[in-house]
Amino acid sequence: MEPQRGSICIKMKFIIITLFPEMFEGFLSCSILKRAQEKGHIEVEFINLRDFGLGKRKQVDDTPYGGGAGMVLRVDVVAKAIESAKSIYPNAKTILLTPQGETFDQQLAGKLTKEKGLILICGHYEGFDERIRALVDQELSIGQYILTGGELAAGVVIDTVARLIPGTLGKVESIGEETYMCKGQIEYPQYTKPEEWKGQKVPDVLLSGHHQKISEWRKAQSDLKTKKTKKIKLVDGH
Repeated sequence: MEPQRGSICIKMKFIIITLFPEMFEGFLSCSILKRAQEKGHIEVEFINLRDFGLGKRKQVDDTPYGGGAGMVLRVDVVAKAIESAKSIYPNAKTILLTPQGETFDQQLAGKLTKEKGLILICGHYEGFDERIRALVDQELSIGQYILTGGELAAGVVIDTVARLIPGTLGKVESIGEETYMCKGQIEYPQYTKPEEWKGQKVPDVLLSGHHQKISEWRKAQSDLKTKKTKKIKLVDGH
């Protein structure tokens, strides 16, 4: 069940704990992620939280102590789902997707590729019982905004990490570019046909066939974009 470590056939296992596994159907059945699964580079498995619910109605949440709107996911139910996942994949890292978590970025995605597997817990309703935090290895956030549930966040993590698994992107140079992006660089400008469109021409250097000059131009453009992005963030106060 562990990932295969080899030249290009590295498998990453994603185990998703969710109330709505059907939300992933279209996302995982198209494009790069579909091919990555077919080739065995990644594998995705679902654990339905409802299977561990209590009583005839399979209850997974309850009203919050102290009052307040909405429902809160129960710690005992989520704990059983985690235990089930860990019994099958004991070496997988358990991640809680929550706005309070560490901000997910490309560098962190690169670090996660070194894990033997990832258990991603998707919340829903008004939130988690606070005691659930003690059951996980890490908390991740994809941004400071509120989602209906953690499924979209889990999808972002799967897509970003999967792209860094050798074999997923097909071309070796694509993998190198992803690694470069992990270092905090913004990608250089890209162009394709037509060579000229409404007076806007492709930079001459890209048409030169001089690989060293093209490489130097791309690095310079990437540096400029990265510096510009950092300035914008500083102005915004982030």
